Amino acid sequence: MKEILQYLFNHHTLSKSEAKAIMIEIAQNKFNSAEVTAFISVFLMRNITLHELEGFREALLQMAVPVELYTHNTMDIVGTGGDGKNTINISTLASFIVAGAGQKVAKHGNYGASATTGSSNVMEELGYRFKSDSDSLNEDLEKANICFLHAPFFHPALQSVGALRKSLGLRTFFNLLGPLVNPAKPHYSVIGVYNLEIARIYQYLLQKENREFILLHGLDGYDEISLTHDSKIITKNSEEIYSAEDLGFHPVSPESIKGGDTPAASAQIFRNILEGKGTEAQNSVVLANAATALYHTGKSGTYTESLELARESLYSGKALKSLELLVNR
Repeated sequence: MKEILQYLFNHHTLSKSEAKAIMIEIAQNKFNSAEVTAFISVFLMRNITLHELEGFREALLQMAVPVELYTHNTMDIVGTGGDGKNTINISTLASFIVAGAGQKVAKHGNYGASATTGSSNVMEELGYRFKSDSDSLNEDLEKANICFLHAPFFHPALQSVGALRKSLGLRTFFNLLGPLVNPAKPHYSVIGVYNLEIARIYQYLLQKENREFILLHGLDGYDEISLTHDSKIITKNSEEIYSAEDLGFHPVSPESIKGGDTPAASAQIFRNILEGKGTEAQNSVVLANAATALYHTGKSGTYTESLELARESLYSGKALKSLELLVNR
């Protein structure tokens, strides 16, 4: 590792094959925590390159516990995390609304490393027991229209660095890998990114693979549609900037979509929203993300129709039913 670090400290970057080999060795615990911390720190001082991201990702997917779902027509709605905004769990809430609207969801998530509460923290607080076998995940998908894949159960490399990431409490390149390594390989990926430079790398990588994707970025630094400012939405064929009004909502304040200070508080907010007790701002931001995801699947002809599907899922209790079927199974 010393040679690798010296090479990187001299402002060099890794090839795809070098990055892949190092990630495999990290997963195999071949380096001590100080060496891994130093390695991670390199990417706190500069942005990751496309080749490095590709190599790290290929290693994680190669080592991942395989998942076989009965349908590949699934969607994942996920953010990179690490935007420092401490919002409600928008992508996870949107996932349940989308599931309630009839789209099957294979949600990939993890504990919060640079935030108070990640999607796994919330799911655990709500009573969900993580699963790693395909049969159980398929049963969840069949009954609740959604299954949840807790990343450390499927990625040994993430397990090996989980404590280190938490102790650092900073956004690392592992934040960037999470949305790209869902072992269920969903057909649709809706990914929130915290800056446009990272969006460009994602866009190039996903286009190269001919993947169905949509990238969401709040122009004031959110890794989702926040409605606090305009949002950039990038698809395979277009890039557009949308205001809150364009998406059918009034702008909201950053304070109005803050999450809880603890996993328990965040989970209570989460359940309140799905039970129809959310504030107008909370409901608006979750619905905007869910409607954009639904529109991306082509199930409805217009964004307005997708927004109606999302509203019906939330306000009729279908999204809540998906949660209860998943947690109580």
